[in-house]
Amino acid sequence: MGSILHIVISTTCVYLFIILALRILGKTEMAQLSITDLIFVLLISNAVQNAMVGSDTSLLGGITAATALFILNLILKRLKIAFPTFRKVIEGEPVILIYNGIVMEENCRKNGISEDELLQAIREHGSSSIEEVNSLILETDGNISVVSNDHKHHSIRRIKKRKTT
Repeated sequence: MGSILHIVISTTCVYLFIILALRILGKTEMAQLSITDLIFVLLISNAVQNAMVGSDTSLLGGITAATALFILNLILKRLKIAFPTFRKVIEGEPVILIYNGIVMEENCRKNGISEDELLQAIREHGSSSIEEVNSLILETDGNISVVSNDHKHHSIRRIKKRKTT
Protein backbone atom coordinates (compact mmCIF):
# COMPACT_ATOMS: atom_id res chain seq x y z
CA MET A 1 0.00 0.00 0.00
CA GLY A 2 2.93 2.35 0.73
CA SER A 3 4.15 1.94 -2.84
CA ILE A 4 0.75 2.92 -4.28
CA LEU A 5 0.50 5.96 -1.99
CA HIS A 6 4.05 6.96 -3.01
CA ILE A 7 3.07 6.73 -6.70
CA VAL A 8 -0.05 8.86 -6.13
CA ILE A 9 1.88 11.55 -4.24
CA SER A 10 4.76 11.58 -6.75
CA THR A 11 2.37 11.71 -9.71
CA THR A 12 0.48 14.60 -8.11
CA CYS A 13 3.71 16.55 -7.59
CA VAL A 14 4.86 15.96 -11.19
CA TYR A 15 1.42 16.92 -12.57
CA LEU A 16 1.34 20.17 -10.61
CA PHE A 17 4.94 20.97 -11.57
CA ILE A 18 4.23 20.54 -15.28
CA ILE A 19 1.11 22.72 -15.06
CA LEU A 20 3.15 25.41 -13.31
CA ALA A 21 6.00 25.15 -15.82
CA LEU A 22 3.65 25.44 -18.80
CA ARG A 23 1.86 28.36 -17.16
CA ILE A 24 5.18 30.18 -16.64
CA LEU A 25 6.27 29.47 -20.23
CA GLY A 26 3.17 31.19 -21.55
CA LYS A 27 -0.14 30.37 -23.11
CA THR A 28 1.17 30.05 -26.64
CA GLU A 29 3.95 27.62 -25.84
CA MET A 30 1.83 24.56 -26.61
CA ALA A 31 -0.52 26.12 -29.15
CA GLN A 32 1.25 24.55 -32.11
CA LEU A 33 3.66 21.69 -31.81
CA SER A 34 6.73 21.85 -33.98
CA ILE A 35 9.08 18.87 -34.31
CA THR A 36 11.25 20.21 -31.47
CA ASP A 37 8.17 20.78 -29.28
CA LEU A 38 7.00 17.20 -29.89
CA ILE A 39 10.44 15.87 -28.97
CA PHE A 40 10.38 18.10 -25.88
CA VAL A 41 7.01 16.67 -24.77
CA LEU A 42 8.18 13.12 -25.35
CA LEU A 43 11.40 13.68 -23.41
CA ILE A 44 9.58 15.41 -20.54
CA SER A 45 7.20 12.47 -20.23
CA ASN A 46 10.14 10.09 -20.18
CA ALA A 47 12.06 12.25 -17.71
CA VAL A 48 9.25 12.37 -15.17
CA GLN A 49 8.15 8.76 -15.50
CA ASN A 50 10.62 7.52 -12.89
CA ALA A 51 9.69 10.38 -10.57
CA MET A 52 6.07 9.21 -10.68
CA VAL A 53 6.43 5.43 -10.40
CA GLY A 54 9.96 5.05 -9.05
CA SER A 55 11.20 1.52 -9.40
CA ASP A 56 7.66 0.14 -9.65
CA THR A 57 7.40 -0.66 -13.35
CA SER A 58 4.59 -3.12 -12.80
CA LEU A 59 1.20 -2.94 -14.47
CA LEU A 60 -0.32 -1.86 -11.15
CA GLY A 61 2.23 0.96 -10.83
CA GLY A 62 1.43 2.25 -14.33
CA ILE A 63 -2.32 2.01 -13.79
CA THR A 64 -1.98 3.78 -10.44
CA ALA A 65 -0.05 6.68 -12.00
CA ALA A 66 -2.50 6.93 -14.92
CA THR A 67 -5.50 6.83 -12.56
CA ALA A 68 -3.98 9.55 -10.39
CA LEU A 69 -3.47 11.72 -13.52
CA PHE A 70 -7.07 11.20 -14.66
CA ILE A 71 -8.41 12.07 -11.19
CA LEU A 72 -6.14 15.12 -10.87
CA ASN A 73 -7.24 16.34 -14.29
CA LEU A 74 -10.91 15.91 -13.36
CA ILE A 75 -10.39 17.76 -10.07
CA LEU A 76 -8.56 20.58 -11.82
CA LYS A 77 -11.36 20.96 -14.40
CA ARG A 78 -14.01 21.10 -11.67
CA LEU A 79 -12.01 23.65 -9.67
CA LYS A 80 -11.66 25.87 -12.76
CA ILE A 81 -15.43 25.78 -13.26
CA ALA A 82 -16.26 26.36 -9.59
CA PHE A 83 -13.69 29.10 -9.00
CA PRO A 84 -13.15 31.57 -11.88
CA THR A 85 -10.21 33.15 -10.06
CA PHE A 86 -8.52 29.75 -9.89
CA ARG A 87 -9.10 29.35 -13.66
CA LYS A 88 -7.43 32.72 -14.29
CA VAL A 89 -4.42 31.68 -12.23
CA ILE A 90 -4.06 28.37 -14.08
CA GLU A 91 -4.94 29.51 -17.62
CA GLY A 92 -4.37 33.25 -17.59
CA GLU A 93 -6.62 35.72 -19.39
CA PRO A 94 -7.08 36.67 -23.04
CA VAL A 95 -4.69 39.40 -24.16
CA ILE A 96 -5.55 42.15 -26.64
CA LEU A 97 -2.76 42.47 -29.21
CA ILE A 98 -4.49 44.93 -31.55
CA TYR A 99 -7.29 47.32 -30.61
CA ASN A 100 -8.96 49.67 -33.11
CA GLY A 101 -6.12 49.26 -35.58
CA ILE A 102 -3.39 49.97 -33.01
CA VAL A 103 -0.83 47.35 -31.99
CA MET A 104 -0.55 46.91 -28.23
CA GLU A 105 3.24 46.62 -28.36
CA GLU A 106 3.74 45.86 -24.68
CA ASN A 107 1.24 42.97 -24.82
CA CYS A 108 2.91 41.63 -27.97
CA ARG A 109 6.35 41.86 -26.39
CA LYS A 110 5.23 40.14 -23.16
CA ASN A 111 3.75 37.28 -25.17
CA GLY A 112 6.63 36.96 -27.64
CA ILE A 113 4.54 37.84 -30.71
CA SER A 114 6.21 39.74 -33.56
CA GLU A 115 4.54 42.20 -35.92
CA ASP A 116 5.18 39.74 -38.76
CA GLU A 117 3.19 37.09 -36.86
CA LEU A 118 0.36 39.58 -36.31
CA LEU A 119 0.31 40.44 -40.01
CA GLN A 120 0.28 36.75 -40.93
CA ALA A 121 -2.71 36.11 -38.62
CA ILE A 122 -4.50 39.17 -40.06
CA ARG A 123 -3.97 37.98 -43.64
CA GLU A 124 -5.14 34.48 -42.75
CA HIS A 125 -8.36 36.03 -41.47
CA GLY A 126 -9.06 37.93 -44.67
CA SER A 127 -7.78 41.40 -43.83
CA SER A 128 -4.78 43.06 -45.38
CA SER A 129 -3.62 45.57 -42.78
CA ILE A 130 -3.51 46.24 -39.06
CA GLU A 131 -5.73 49.29 -39.54
CA GLU A 132 -8.57 47.04 -40.77
CA VAL A 133 -8.61 45.10 -37.50
CA ASN A 134 -10.95 46.10 -34.70
CA SER A 135 -9.42 43.61 -32.29
CA LEU A 136 -6.95 40.77 -32.36
CA ILE A 137 -6.93 38.71 -29.19
CA LEU A 138 -4.56 36.02 -27.97
CA GLU A 139 -6.93 33.59 -26.24
CA THR A 140 -6.02 31.61 -23.13
CA ASP A 141 -5.51 28.44 -25.17
CA GLY A 142 -3.02 30.06 -27.56
CA ASN A 143 -5.52 30.66 -30.35
CA ILE A 144 -5.89 34.05 -31.99
CA SER A 145 -9.28 35.66 -32.61
CA VAL A 146 -9.56 38.46 -35.16
CA VAL A 147 -12.49 40.85 -35.47
CA SER A 148 -12.14 43.14 -38.46
CA ASN A 149 -13.77 46.52 -38.89
CA ASP A 150 -16.54 44.85 -40.89
CA HIS A 151 -17.44 43.27 -37.49
CA LYS A 152 -17.11 39.74 -38.77
CA HIS A 153 -15.47 37.42 -36.30
CA HIS A 154 -13.05 35.31 -38.26
CA SER A 155 -11.94 31.78 -37.60
CA ILE A 156 -9.43 31.08 -34.91
CA ARG A 157 -5.92 29.87 -35.55
CA ARG A 158 -3.07 28.94 -33.29
CA ILE A 159 0.11 30.99 -33.18
CA LYS A 160 3.49 29.73 -32.05
CA LYS A 161 5.26 31.87 -29.50
CA ARG A 162 8.76 32.96 -30.45
CA LYS A 163 11.53 32.06 -28.08
CA THR A 164 12.81 35.25 -26.46
CA THR A 165 16.34 35.47 -25.20
